[in-house]
Amino acid sequence: MSKYVLGIDIGTSSLKGILVDQNGKVITDSAAPYKVYTPYKGYSEQNPEDWYLATESVFDDFCKRVDDFADNLEGIAFSGQMHSLVLLDENMDVVRNAILWNDTRSTKQCDKLMKYYGEELLFITKNKALEGFTLPKIMWVQENEPELWSKVRHILLPKDYVRFRLTGTLGIDLSDASGTLLLDLESNTWSKNITSNYNIPIDYLPNLLKSQQYVGKLKGSISKKYKFLNKIDVFAGGADNACAALGAGVLSNDTGLCSIGTSGVILGIDQYKKTIADGKIHHFYHTIPSTIYSMGVTLAAGSALSWYKNLMTPTSSFDELLNASKRIAIGAAGLLFSPYIDGERTPYSDSKIRGSFIGIDRHHSLPHFTRAVVEGITYSLKDCLELIEKERDSAFKEIVSIGGGARSDYWLQMQADIFNKEIVCLEEEQGPAMGAAMLAAIGLNWYLSYEQIIRDWVKIKRRFVPISENVAEYQEIYSKYQKVYKASKTVMS
Repeated sequence: MSKYVLGIDIGTSSLKGILVDQNGKVITDSAAPYKVYTPYKGYSEQNPEDWYLATESVFDDFCKRVDDFADNLEGIAFSGQMHSLVLLDENMDVVRNAILWNDTRSTKQCDKLMKYYGEELLFITKNKALEGFTLPKIMWVQENEPELWSKVRHILLPKDYVRFRLTGTLGIDLSDASGTLLLDLESNTWSKNITSNYNIPIDYLPNLLKSQQYVGKLKGSISKKYKFLNKIDVFAGGADNACAALGAGVLSNDTGLCSIGTSGVILGIDQYKKTIADGKIHHFYHTIPSTIYSMGVTLAAGSALSWYKNLMTPTSSFDELLNASKRIAIGAAGLLFSPYIDGERTPYSDSKIRGSFIGIDRHHSLPHFTRAVVEGITYSLKDCLELIEKERDSAFKEIVSIGGGARSDYWLQMQADIFNKEIVCLEEEQGPAMGAAMLAAIGLNWYLSYEQIIRDWVKIKRRFVPISENVAEYQEIYSKYQKVYKASKTVMS
């Protein structure tokens, strides 16, 4: 008889659930979309209730499609978008829409943090203040919505809100907590220094948990609604990028991760060591105990391609779009694209910079533009890769690629050539939801080590090796791409 765990990922555009058995076989998956609200330029919000309703939608779907789902589900764990701010009042009701990670309204608060508190912030949290992080969002609410702030009694992140709704228990794991700018990364505690300086009662913050830690049972009312046979164990889970790394089997510091979703991420893991961070890249806790990861972020990766497709050829599929651009030679006949349509995170930390096409002439066709967009996204990720390798003082031997960029052999080979690294794609690529499912399996003691579950659950499908002549050609174009930001900054300032 099969036993199942459920991994739930609260993403930016949808909630995804995957059902996995004890051998790591994905039985099925399901996704439920929800809205992002952008009432003003730079604003990005969601209604937390939509996340919970999406969770119920996934439960409903599995009940319909998997005959023994309700009988054999044993555990649930979570992954979720980092940084996004959820505020609850004393009655545990949501005070306002969640302010998302890609919301950029808090530039003034970030500037203030870095001007008056930057050195201490870097020392405590190993990160500098950026609009994506949670603390500047809290400061914005304090300054702009004081009546709402006066009602706040609890501060959560998205996955922790959904888990609270399912169990009635508050908490946050270290991987998500380390992305708030409120955690002391050396003592693994909420920083009394930061919270007192910025008038945040420390009891508003939830208890700190390990990612695989048991937090409680699924509420009886929910178990009854879905006729679950077992009393379902619920585990903390982790931040989306940390769960993605776990789900991709990134356990060695020789192996990096490239994740192309709404944003794009390059990350590498290491054992924790005391360090004086300079803020150029992020340092967060992994889901694996006593392990951190360094990360660079391209704010608009998959979202830049989606924007381009919806603008230029909304009736085409992504496969059609990419296939048409394959016949275009490297460099798109001199056309360059910078994917700064939402600003940029790494290496520039610039919320005001915007994207561009450079070098347009009358001979360029739609496939040229498509090729330029895909190349530009990958060049932006190379910016992250080079900075991480420089700061780590070591190069990755290989990179596991997941997300939208891993669904196209054409794009995977492009990553291998632009990064000049061997690129690995997986048999079963389920992103952060897979990492969440693995945390539930470890929490249930199905596996006694992370090494064991990665060996059993993560299988390599194919490797893409750099083609030397392509590497040289891309490197020449990349050197031109690196000049685009500075030139754009001059024009746009």
